[in-house]
Amino acid sequence: MAGVNSCIKYSMFIFNFLFWLCGILILAVAIWIRVSKDGQQIVTSGDSDANPYVAVNILIAVGATIMILGFLGCCGAVKESRCMLLLFFIGLLLILIVQVAAGILGASFKSEFEQTLNTTLHENAALLRETDDTAKSFQASISKFQEEFKCCGLVKGAADWGSNFQNHYKTCECSDVPDSSCVVYEGKTVYKQPCISLIKDLVKKHIIVIIGIAFGLAAIEILGLVFSMVLYCQIGNK
Repeated sequence: MAGVNSCIKYSMFIFNFLFWLCGILILAVAIWIRVSKDGQQIVTSGDSDANPYVAVNILIAVGATIMILGFLGCCGAVKESRCMLLLFFIGLLLILIVQVAAGILGASFKSEFEQTLNTTLHENAALLRETDDTAKSFQASISKFQEEFKCCGLVKGAADWGSNFQNHYKTCECSDVPDSSCVVYEGKTVYKQPCISLIKDLVKKHIIVIIGIAFGLAAIEILGLVFSMVLYCQIGNK
């Protein structure tokens, strides 16, 4: 009877060890966002009624699942346990199916997502005029964005800032040589373009990156499925 191919066995171990490390990294980042003050500011800007921690909780679940699967794969390869390898195969297959389903749903609801993003940005524009702590945190984020991407305001330009304009105009002030992209508002030369279109473009670019990562993960997952099933069959034929 044929023995277990040591190359496949240790390739499976290395693959799952890296998979396990990825799970630890995802879990650590998600927990940091969930419990730290700085992390909370990342996910709680705006006045939306939606739970801002839904995505973080999903990341925690994903990280924990990947850790468990990585552990099963490593132990299954080293101990040549068919049970562990089978559990790993089933778990990874379910993740791949969910991933494909999520991709299909994401493509199906693309227009709804864009509409929701547009509505959220229009609603959050009101925060630029307010003075409470939540508004100030959001204003600080927009000020940094204005300075980096050379825009002003969120939807209607500098007018979005209302009475707060004089406190934040410096981050959207034009360079020493104003051009057609600049406009004079309350005696200050600032960028004419609102930030909403730039934010939408940035989100779209991030989505493309996420899609690319998802395809890369799918390829790795398929490789893991092949390794685990080949090793499973070889152990059975010993």
